[in-house]
Amino acid sequence: MEKLVRRIKEIPAYGWIFGFAYFALQYGMYRLADLLSRVTGTYERAFVPKIPFIDDRIPLIPFFIVIYIFSYIFWIFGPVIASLTDKRNFKNYLTGLSAAYIIGFLIFVFFPTYMDRASEGLMEISSGSGCFNGLLSAIYNADGGTKAFNLFPSYHCLISLYCYLGIRKRPEVSLGIRAYSLIMTLLICCSTVFTKQHYFIDIVGGLSISILCYIIVQKLDPAGAKRAAEQ
Repeated sequence: MEKLVRRIKEIPAYGWIFGFAYFALQYGMYRLADLLSRVTGTYERAFVPKIPFIDDRIPLIPFFIVIYIFSYIFWIFGPVIASLTDKRNFKNYLTGLSAAYIIGFLIFVFFPTYMDRASEGLMEISSGSGCFNGLLSAIYNADGGTKAFNLFPSYHCLISLYCYLGIRKRPEVSLGIRAYSLIMTLLICCSTVFTKQHYFIDIVGGLSISILCYIIVQKLDPAGAKRAAEQ
């Protein structure tokens, strides 16, 4: 316990600030994209990114709504844990995550997707008894009701993976935390389809954008380049 308290005290203030700021940013961008798609009219061209022979075989498992909701806490701690690494890595982490946010945002605006929960039978299932069904119903109703928009790419997968990528090779972060981050990323990705909040291709899109942004930022190393220019 003392070691945990000591590690928490080592977290710089900017880690907490960016943790909450980026959580608010992703939520704001998600909602803004929905608004802009309606204003620009792209909303009317929204399509269903379903691959029937895959998605129809994935069961609805209400328990996974717990993991789906927990992801919001996981995202807050992404920048918090990354702030324990050196500032160069942390700045690159924020740069890559920001780029991933923006790419996802632009897709939401110009190539919106949707799921008709009513035709999928999800509203009826979620109205069943039990606390997990109750949570599932609450999330559905808070996220469009009978129709969910902005499925591709899955922000849940995109953000969660970047939380892991930012610390995966960092010796400043314990092996246990890195392993935990990887496991949570995998579980969160599973939760997006087991709660029927996303289709399978949404996972692929989210992970692909996250990996692409990470690779490009690592290659360009903007934080390192800026420091070299200042010297």
